[in-house]
Amino acid sequence: MPLVKPRPARPMPIRMTPLIDVVFILLVFFMVTSYLLPTGYLELANDTTAGRSGDSEPLPQLQLLASGELRWEDRDWSAGELSRQLAARNQQEVRLSADGDVPLDRFTRTLSTLDNAGITAHWKRTAPDSSATDQP
Repeated sequence: MPLVKPRPARPMPIRMTPLIDVVFILLVFFMVTSYLLPTGYLELANDTTAGRSGDSEPLPQLQLLASGELRWEDRDWSAGELSRQLAARNQQEVRLSADGDVPLDRFTRTLSTLDNAGITAHWKRTAPDSSATDQP
């Protein structure tokens, strides 16, 4: 009586279901643990030197507030209202700075509104105000 069973004559097939499960688990693991860059480090094409001479009028400076409004010339504007005002002045480029606490969806919506109006925004994100978060 043999103590070890002989190997089967035909090769055993490799089942794919457990392998696919392991691949998906690894994929989820690496997606969750990967380091994502903060939005302050997004690389955008902000070349303001092309097509502008040194003696031309400076670009309007807009500031995106956490409320979603844009501050320009000491007045708060909605994105649609300001894009119409800039289009009326034939302004095709602006400098846009965003407060550090502006949500990404408001920033994206504002950029889309300006872009749809034919206005190119050169963006700079300002650092969040640390003094407001330090207070109890």
